[in-house]
Amino acid sequence: MIVINDSSTDRTLELLQSVKDERLKIFSYENSGLPVARNRGISHAAGEFIAFLDADDMWTADKLELQLAALRQHPEAGIVYSWTSYFIDGQEESIFPYNPIFFEGNVYDKLLVNNFIANGSNILVCRKAIESVGEFEPTLKSCEDWDFYIRLAAKWHFVLVPKYQILYRQSSSAMTSKVEVMEKEALRVVERAYQAAPPEYQFLKKQSLAWVYEYCTQQYLKYSTDLSGVNQAGQKLWKAICLHPQILLGDYAQSLIRWLLKKWMLEMKSAVLNNIF
Repeated sequence: MIVINDSSTDRTLELLQSVKDERLKIFSYENSGLPVARNRGISHAAGEFIAFLDADDMWTADKLELQLAALRQHPEAGIVYSWTSYFIDGQEESIFPYNPIFFEGNVYDKLLVNNFIANGSNILVCRKAIESVGEFEPTLKSCEDWDFYIRLAAKWHFVLVPKYQILYRQSSSAMTSKVEVMEKEALRVVERAYQAAPPEYQFLKKQSLAWVYEYCTQQYLKYSTDLSGVNQAGQKLWKAICLHPQILLGDYAQSLIRWLLKKWMLEMKSAVLNNIF
């Protein structure tokens, strides 16, 4: 186990140093951001297989065991992933599973369209696969995992462990600025991906952009408590619909319904408060 201490300000080092186990390796650096921290972990890793676990995520006890078995059963694959559930920070008793995905083999076109793997704590990857595509893009401030997965999928097959094995903690105090950063970096990832994608995949670009804007819609709806945030959600959703109208035929139609309901509720609340005061 390799721990990259990226200038933590809590009791991380104290707790780690209390663990007496020669398999635990600790490396401390000045803060350089998530992709650089992951790359530093890769540089210290000596094994044939590498997995990443962010500080706020968790694995089930059988995650590595089953993923490793899956890779050994499919030697043509370089990456294995499982399903993700999430919970809101402070609400660990409430777990919300993402919709199960069953993509395996050549998943390049699927990952171009959206990051169905969900987060950076999911995969187990062969070292030779990383060596063939390079490490995480250090200049990205968000979505570096999606960029990494797309590059892996261009050269390697993926295999699935059909089980919920990753628990993703979402902050209940997420700020609008974080969504804005995510949007900016996700758009960078899309541009990078399609600059490298073969001609036969270029038609998917509008779907990729639509997914970015629809994801932003979900984040604004999840965390906004006023009409300003809900209006932002509406703007992002409209961009997604304009880019790929078929988005309304699938599950994403729920975003439109959620936006309409939340906007109506906040407008009603505002009207009541104005009448009272």
